[in-house]
Amino acid sequence: AEAAELRARLRAVRHTVLVLSGKGGVGKSTFSALLAHGLAADETKQVALLDIDICGPSIPKIMGLEGEQVHQSGSGWSPVYVEENLGVMSVGFLLSSPDDAVIWRGPKKNGLIKQFLRDVDWGEVDYLIVDTPPGTSDEHLSIVQYLSATHIDGAVIVTTPQEVSLQDVRKEINFCRKVKLPIIGVVENMSGFVCPKCKNESQIFPPTTGGAEKMCQNLSVSLLGKVPLDPQIGKSCDRGQSFLAEAPESPATLSYRNIIQRIQEYCEQHHLQEEKIM
Repeated sequence: AEAAELRARLRAVRHTVLVLSGKGGVGKSTFSALLAHGLAADETKQVALLDIDICGPSIPKIMGLEGEQVHQSGSGWSPVYVEENLGVMSVGFLLSSPDDAVIWRGPKKNGLIKQFLRDVDWGEVDYLIVDTPPGTSDEHLSIVQYLSATHIDGAVIVTTPQEVSLQDVRKEINFCRKVKLPIIGVVENMSGFVCPKCKNESQIFPPTTGGAEKMCQNLSVSLLGKVPLDPQIGKSCDRGQSFLAEAPESPATLSYRNIIQRIQEYCEQHHLQEEKIM
């Protein structure tokens, strides 16, 4: 009955992409937000961004929606809209203050994730992007379990180049394979920094073991792209603006656009394969 409820609610969602990271601080929520902005740049596409990072919901801040509240309608919770074709849902909208701590055990977190999937009236959606917390814990198992009632196109895993981050990403890849979650590919974030004055490139996080590229070769996973460090990204996030719109010619924006295009191509291919099987 529960699976049927979730299927009914998510029947109109065409593609679902999970954004994962082995460790915190690698820019996963920033990537999720910019992926949603990038997809929604095509006004013919309807995009939804679901934030299931229950204890650290940063999506409302990054999307410029701090202080917004969830509204109840006859058909369920209404997402908070950034644009007409970009809706967002987060536990951050349920807190009385952005500084409130969410101190919950697993079952309560799982209940909220189920509620987000079952009770939010997303409507017709081309892309549902799910921003997850770091690691491989309750929230990840829950979202994979609940979405297995419908379908998941796959996961994008975000890392930084240094070994301490890649170590945790290998665990994340192993998790995906164990729960049979397809891996769309890996994004290497904060990959080098070009000084805007002298134009010299510095490796802020040195890839001592070959970075994400070498790891992807060893584990037979696609490397979707490398995003260089750009201080403007942090500033745009703090202001709740889209970096892609604010710095359209930045090397980081060009890298994001290539990565987003590859994710779209993967999703379309995955959809065609599913249709053939059915």
